[in-house]
Amino acid sequence: VQLQASGGGSVQAGDSPRLSCAASGFTFSDYGMGWFRQAPGKQRELVARISGTGSIYYTDSVKGRFTLSRDNAKNTVYLQMNSLKPDDTAVYYCNKGGPPFFSWGPETQVTVSS
Repeated sequence: VQLQASGGGSVQAGDSPRLSCAASGFTFSDYGMGWFRQAPGKQRELVARISGTGSIYYTDSVKGRFTLSRDNAKNTVYLQMNSLKPDDTAVYYCNKGGPPFFSWGPETQVTVSS
């Protein structure tokens, strides 16, 4: 299994980058997928997840700003991030939507400056 997150970088508050996560090594369409993040000094948290049936959950702090989507033909899950805030600064990962998780793959760093 490989999960490769990309699309992060250093951005300004209010910017709207899109993260991508390319998955391989498993039948992508069979699994709910999620985006997670870990800010400095904090535990990893779930940001958003999409179930196998297509229902989507967002943590309260990103509701109305972030949009999760997936393209099963490309084995890719996306996280459109709008109206970024400095509090969104973290390393972002993708994985299954819930445990047991695959091995955590390379993350992408998002740094939001005010």
